[in-house]
Amino acid sequence: MIISDLELHLVEIGTAAATPPVRNLVLRLATADGREGWGETSTPWQAEELPARRDALFLVLAGRSVFEIEDLLSLSALRDAPLRAAVEMACWDLVGRLAGQPLCHLFGGNYRRRIPISVRVAGPTPQGVAELARELAEQGFHGQTIACTGDLDQDLETLAAVRHMLPEHTELRLDGGACYDFDTAWEMCSRLEGQRLQFLLDPLKSPDLTQIASLRRQTSIPLAAGRPIRGPADVLAVLRCGAVPHVVIDIRQVGGLAAARRCAAVAQAGGLGASLACGPSLGIALAALLQLAAATPAFSDRHECAPAHLQDHLLTEPLEILDGLLPVPQGPGLGIEIDRTKLERYPRAG
Repeated sequence: MIISDLELHLVEIGTAAATPPVRNLVLRLATADGREGWGETSTPWQAEELPARRDALFLVLAGRSVFEIEDLLSLSALRDAPLRAAVEMACWDLVGRLAGQPLCHLFGGNYRRRIPISVRVAGPTPQGVAELARELAEQGFHGQTIACTGDLDQDLETLAAVRHMLPEHTELRLDGGACYDFDTAWEMCSRLEGQRLQFLLDPLKSPDLTQIASLRRQTSIPLAAGRPIRGPADVLAVLRCGAVPHVVIDIRQVGGLAAARRCAAVAQAGGLGASLACGPSLGIALAALLQLAAATPAFSDRHECAPAHLQDHLLTEPLEILDGLLPVPQGPGLGIEIDRTKLERYPRAG
């Protein structure tokens, strides 16, 4: 099957925190007989750039087979990892639709049919975050990731407020957001000692894994790395220096589903825990995450998503949480269908 058309849309997604909306690129690949595949990623592109960006990308994709995915990913036009992830996602969606099978079947089968989720919770005030966390717990989110602001006292106050609001069985993670220097991160860990926490993700500003390993040796708080992971070699580096016991693999950051699977293979071989993230999503990237998690035994932990994933989506049928789990869509490809009436409200090229 040959790529004969490319369509791009820019969509802004609201965030829970008091920050500007994030901008996502929604990408549609099509064949001459009208088959289509969808991808999604974050992007810095502006609406006025979209036509020229689309034309340049289509120039290198047109006439290529959607089955030759590794060949496509080697193109210099796809050096940018998030863009590469979106193109690969759309190719896999197309391949799955052509096969009449959900993507998880092409990746090894339904190893798990429901995927555990850790919902991301952020906000400008400790009380606001705690209230949102309580609302989400009532909706069935029993795993939550609390986003740090970089203000140590406020972040610890937020965590305390969240703990006060939530049931005892809620699994909490803390995302340090690469906010802290070493001394402040060490102080945070010291003040967290004795508290129940699944892990503290990316507390250090520095991506230097030796610094993370040094912090790990000085605390009993479980640490995890996400932002330093750009590919399988980074997972191997984590193993070699003993930096953390868990890695969070962002599909956009590593450049796609196949790369995320390779990262997981390295993590599993070295005895690391591994989970996925896909960034703010309108449902497409989240569906890809679910398909990948379903077929990959190494992804055995909760995977990160945001409330907007399930509320502000482009899908004809929303993904419904049940007891902290999301069912794996069983339609062909990513298992979802796009509501074109929602999508057409946004800037388009192609």
